[in-house]
Amino acid sequence: MQSKPKVVYTVTCADFLHPGHINIINESKKLGKVIVGLMTDEAIATYKRVPVLSYEQRKQLVESIKGIWKVVPQRTLDYTENLRLYKPDIVTNGDDWRTGVQKETRAKVIETLKEWNGQLVEFPYTQGISSTFIIEDFRKNGITPEQRMNMLRRLINIKPIVRVLEAHNGLSALVVENTEYNGKSFDAIWESSLTDSSSKGKPDIELVDFTSRIQTINEILEVTTKPVIVDGDTGGQIDHFSYMIRTLERLGVSAIIIEDKKFPKVNSLMSNAKHKRESIVNFCEKIKAGKKAQVTKDFMIIARIESYIAGEGLDDAVARAKAYIKAGADGIMIHSKELSAYQIVEFCNEYKKFKKKVPLIAVPTTYCTVREKELKQLGVDIVIYANHLLRSSYQAMKDVAEDILIMEGCNVKDKCCSVKELFELTNR
Repeated sequence: MQSKPKVVYTVTCADFLHPGHINIINESKKLGKVIVGLMTDEAIATYKRVPVLSYEQRKQLVESIKGIWKVVPQRTLDYTENLRLYKPDIVTNGDDWRTGVQKETRAKVIETLKEWNGQLVEFPYTQGISSTFIIEDFRKNGITPEQRMNMLRRLINIKPIVRVLEAHNGLSALVVENTEYNGKSFDAIWESSLTDSSSKGKPDIELVDFTSRIQTINEILEVTTKPVIVDGDTGGQIDHFSYMIRTLERLGVSAIIIEDKKFPKVNSLMSNAKHKRESIVNFCEKIKAGKKAQVTKDFMIIARIESYIAGEGLDDAVARAKAYIKAGADGIMIHSKELSAYQIVEFCNEYKKFKKKVPLIAVPTTYCTVREKELKQLGVDIVIYANHLLRSSYQAMKDVAEDILIMEGCNVKDKCCSVKELFELTNR
């Protein structure tokens, strides 16, 4: 009598199918009926960048491989739930997961398999190729505008909170693109009006024209692959705003944030400034004109509410948010310059009651003690660290300049990156 075939469970991301993946699947097929646990976008995003291909696209690829019994969603980095659901006789994996981010996952797999005397089988890592290497090549080769533009909406859908950092030129954009720590990284880039203006030695009063801003945006796009959100100030006149939208879409920018002030605006964080507000009706017309002008469904127009900045309070902020959403805004940014987050908390609590919601954005520049976990609990979808790279670089440059004057020499190696490190960053 023929014995019942064993059930084999193996997990893959399959963002870029390569010989290493195929080898593990083929070896698994020799052991029994193969169930492939395909990592969801959300699961992948917990420990590395969002996959280039969507879950459904990756599922189609894996299902096309001959001899696979079934493909099921693997929703977390922890396999325990699926292992208990399918109770495989064997779990297979490459032996490279004994170290690194999946070391703990491996330990839990071994412990869970003991519940029904299951077995872990590990195959030798396929040398010289990995998804990480392929993705690195992908980053070097760049990205099309279409690929970049839709990333922000995907990030909002799959990440607990989208983490965005400011860049004001190509070099600072490379910092945002490449900085990683303990599995964490930045999801997108904020092209800030304040830092763009400041880096040019100009005040943030919509003095730097859009043509100059486009040059900075192009510098950032040229050396990165992450989605870009542009600070659009007031958006200018309605007719001009429509052209601005089309230009940004062509470049592959994912979103623009415009604030409900009259042109020319004064920076929201400037002390003793008088902020002239745009009427709700006029600002809604600008949003509608922008939405009508856009060509793709991926581009986002986000309305920035300046009620707290102008001293007009919660009721005004809530009324404006509801009107802007009705006008077609794809997101709401609520702004505050208080040192604590109490205004953000009260607005978010009201926002939770809205029948129709769009993604919510917070910019904790002044209320800087708040943490991402707290913002997520409040319902915030995107957090923007809006000016920190420029501010920190100014302080560092000022310190080095003073040191050179003090010592009448340039022995400041401890405060500067090496020339070699600079070459490595810009010659990737």
